[in-house]
Amino acid sequence: MRTGVLQMTAVATLAVALGMTTQSTRAHHAFGAEFDANKPIKLEGTVTRMEWINPHAWIHMDVTRPDGSVEKWMVEGGPPNSLVRRGFTKNSLPPGTEIVVDGYQAIDGSNRANGRDLTLPDGTHLFMGSSGTGAPRDGRDPTER
Repeated sequence: MRTGVLQMTAVATLAVALGMTTQSTRAHHAFGAEFDANKPIKLEGTVTRMEWINPHAWIHMDVTRPDGSVEKWMVEGGPPNSLVRRGFTKNSLPPGTEIVVDGYQAIDGSNRANGRDLTLPDGTHLFMGSSGTGAPRDGRDPTER
């Protein structure tokens, strides 16, 4: 009986571990699965929220269009660790910060983009992208070889 309980516990532990791995794998994706390298986009707007989550950080921003309407956008960045190494901190983008993001629009045309570069109000440029994910190599990534 004790062997049966141990086997059931081992099977349950393995099932939970596999479920967590599958969830994490599904959340991480290659650039080309969601974003279009042929649809570069420049967004100028105001930060409403910054999410420091793995596997990709997200910047939420309001973009005011020429007609005065406001569009809500989500901009994907690299992993939080990578962003910190490139100069971002949790205090870099408080709500209300005006930013300019150069990146690539989502394949489905939604208000989501993969951020490549971010410019802060003082002119500071920060690289947001993640190399090796299929994003276009254009020499702006300081870690590209």
